Amino acid sequence: MTVPFILDTDTAQDDCVALIGGLLDPEADLRAITMVAGNVSFDRQVHNAQMTLSAAGRLGTVPIHLGCQRPLVLPWVSAENVHGDGSGGLDMDFAGTSTEAEHGVDALIRLTAESPGEISVVAIGPLTNIAMAAVKEPDFVRNVKSLVIMGGSNNGRGNITAAGEFNFFVDPHAAHVVFEAGFRDVTVVPWAPLTLSDAVFSRAQLSRIEAIGTPLAKFFLTVCGPTLTFDESVGIPGTTHPDSLSVGVLLHPELVTKAADYHVAVEMSSALTRGYSAMSWGVHGLEPNARVIEAADAEGFYGWITGLLATRTEVSRPLSGGHFY
Repeated sequence: MTVPFILDTDTAQDDCVALIGGLLDPEADLRAITMVAGNVSFDRQVHNAQMTLSAAGRLGTVPIHLGCQRPLVLPWVSAENVHGDGSGGLDMDFAGTSTEAEHGVDALIRLTAESPGEISVVAIGPLTNIAMAAVKEPDFVRNVKSLVIMGGSNNGRGNITAAGEFNFFVDPHAAHVVFEAGFRDVTVVPWAPLTLSDAVFSRAQLSRIEAIGTPLAKFFLTVCGPTLTFDESVGIPGTTHPDSLSVGVLLHPELVTKAADYHVAVEMSSALTRGYSAMSWGVHGLEPNARVIEAADAEGFYGWITGLLATRTEVSRPLSGGHFY
């Protein structure tokens, strides 16, 4: 049986790779894409999603719903210094393309209500849409089968500040709401240490992807190029892929090699530690509210991604521009 899910995304770089997993993995039944303010400008995120659908030969086959275009309380902060435009400079003729009239929050509520307990949500951007859905319709929390969150660090370093991982930093109030909402099954894919140990592709691995030679492999290298440049500038030896790992964890649980239950709380009010995720490991008298992935099969994950990129697709619309890094 396939795994039905909704991808909530701020599409740039690895979000594009995550979307490829949802589109092309035989185990995936991607019901909808919901957009949330995050990595790059909102319109650009939508275009990046449409270009990814085109690269996969699936443009127009999965509905895109526009969600919250700013965080709940704080001004939006971008990651354009890391990702550029999120697509490595790619462009496409967008004439005639469209998005759904239904708001992303309403789509999350409706789709999960139509199949209660059957549809999972993978949230790889700030948690604004998920929090809004939980507040607007409390049944949403009960209707979601499982929630996979890419965000936070396991009592470790941030990636936008010393303490804050980007997704939780951008909308810490939304993250707080989500972890307090009572979802039945929450899995967290943290930035540190998990991503940095098990979801980084070295230049040698990227060279092997280049050798695959498919349009999808070229697309991958193009959208990930600017991030590779940034990552190497801050001492990370390759491109980072926590978003696609989040989809991989849902579709292929065997990729998880170590996980534990934690109580996750997110700092909202401190300017110094905004977005910090305090993950209590069971000795502080707090009830667990999430399963946190501590280790993943790095080679298995890389093999899953390269298998996807080896897929021969017929591009829906030609992509132009862009260059490898």
